[in-house]
Amino acid sequence: HEISGGQRQRVALAMALACEPDLLIADEPTTALDVTVQSEMLVLLDTLVGERQMAVLFVSHDLAVVSRVTDRVLVMKDGRAVEDGTVRDLVRAPRQAYTKALVDSARKLESALDLGEPR
Repeated sequence: HEISGGQRQRVALAMALACEPDLLIADEPTTALDVTVQSEMLVLLDTLVGERQMAVLFVSHDLAVVSRVTDRVLVMKDGRAVEDGTVRDLVRAPRQAYTKALVDSARKLESALDLGEPR
């Protein structure tokens, strides 16, 4: 009855993968995890997706995490798509005011949006 957040996330991932889905919907899979466990979880998820050749719908408000795990992004506001494109394009030159506000906010909180080499 006493397991860590990382352990809970791993159990939830194992349960979701047990039925071998073609599509895994990962809704905030790294929320409330420390940076080390978060990184481990993302590596595990990436490995499993590659091994099983399944698609992942990664839902997150954390643009720094999103920039690490995907090439394309769909930004939603109030249940509607407001912008889509590559992570690189959205981070470097957001077209919509809402996306710009998200990127600016993330930049204030984390420097992790400073992307390295192109994907």
